[in-house]
Amino acid sequence: MAKWTPRHEAPEPLEGPVVATVTGGTILWFVLFLVQLPFYGWFDDHGHTWWLWTCLAGGGLGLIGIWYVRKREAAIKRAAEEDLTATPQAD
Repeated sequence: MAKWTPRHEAPEPLEGPVVATVTGGTILWFVLFLVQLPFYGWFDDHGHTWWLWTCLAGGGLGLIGIWYVRKREAAIKRAAEEDLTATPQAD
């Protein structure tokens, strides 16, 4: 098992526009649901209604994700501000 142990440190995680990414994905799930909704009869006839419910579930989970990443981003900003105020100022 030792040969599978990494020999270097893992890179830092990438930070990007997380809120915008999750919001865009959530909108996409809801749009896919709305686009498929007029074809509900066809999906029902062919046993594919799970496609619609998957899109709706993705949109619903995306709303939870938006709430989560907004809270996370606010906590990160709050911690950064606390670090700045806690750092002693050199005269």
